[in-house]
Amino acid sequence: MTEPALYPSSLGARHDALATDHDPQARARRPIALWLFACCALVFAMVVVGGVTRLTHSGLSIVEWQPLVGTIPPLTEAQWQAVFDQYQQTPEYVKVNQGMTLAEFKGIFWWEYFHRLLGRLIGLAYLLPFLWFALKRRIPEGWGGKLLGIFVLGGLQGALGWYMVKSGLVDEPRVSQYRLTAHLGLAVLIYAAMFWAALSLLFPRRVVQHAAAEVTRARRQAHALSALVFVMILTGGLVAGLRAGFAYNTFPTMNGHWVPPEIFMLEPWFLNFFNNMATVQFDHRLIAWALAFLVPWFWWRCRHLPLTPRARTATHLLLAALILQIGLGLATLLLVVPIPLAAAHQAGAVLLLSASLWSAHALR
Repeated sequence: MTEPALYPSSLGARHDALATDHDPQARARRPIALWLFACCALVFAMVVVGGVTRLTHSGLSIVEWQPLVGTIPPLTEAQWQAVFDQYQQTPEYVKVNQGMTLAEFKGIFWWEYFHRLLGRLIGLAYLLPFLWFALKRRIPEGWGGKLLGIFVLGGLQGALGWYMVKSGLVDEPRVSQYRLTAHLGLAVLIYAAMFWAALSLLFPRRVVQHAAAEVTRARRQAHALSALVFVMILTGGLVAGLRAGFAYNTFPTMNGHWVPPEIFMLEPWFLNFFNNMATVQFDHRLIAWALAFLVPWFWWRCRHLPLTPRARTATHLLLAALILQIGLGLATLLLVVPIPLAAAHQAGAVLLLSASLWSAHALR
């Protein structure tokens, strides 16, 4: 027996439209939502540029953290030479890039510079409109503290970025995988917070006031999928930090093994989950396998549920994002981490998280 729809599709579409087009409060919230979506786009670009900065080994090229003065790059030959002299004192230059020319140094400098400049731009793009909305009393009740909290997280992210860079300026010329993963995780968390806030401002009403039990379960499953995608992104940070993507470049096995024999070679055993290349890549693959099963299953279940057009579109995009991300991940692995594919794979992870969050939100 077919379960009756909670409402006709046309009515659901009209309800979505009414929530944004004919409600004065909704129209007032719309500019704030669009501003947050714009900030999401900037953070998305930041994640991609950060990935390229890491992949091109550019992240340790600027050895000072000057939030204000550092906005201006070297302009004269003397200034360039002074910055290069600082870099020549670092372990990366001494142990890896000995003999690098000034012209070669400029190549890695610009990636790190643009990464930091984009961070400053995001701070201004968030703070100035926030202050304007606050002065004009445009921020809806209950949202001021939430939006301010996101800004505080952004400030912490800048400090965490420098804390990560510092780990590569002593002894070993590479950043700590722990700090790298924390830096990536916080960036994605800030993105997710802004994305969810924008959706909530744009679609503040529950389309289904008394959702069927199946729809409620689907919403919880979408939240669980979002959490799993976030954990997968964190394991990807560990893979990147340990350069584990350059090992075990075979599929579906890892150099002929479904479970590499060396995944528990470190003592104590729990260190393997953070310091062992085999283990972190195995974990990353394991979560990817889980998502490869769970997302299509979730999509199939949602096909038979009475959803709004917006929710149905979100589940379709979730499946499409998963397929894209699997393809990018396999290509990155098998071709041994080419920079364009690896950067696209990192971007694809954020798109996948966006689709899962949108699905969860649309199922409210």
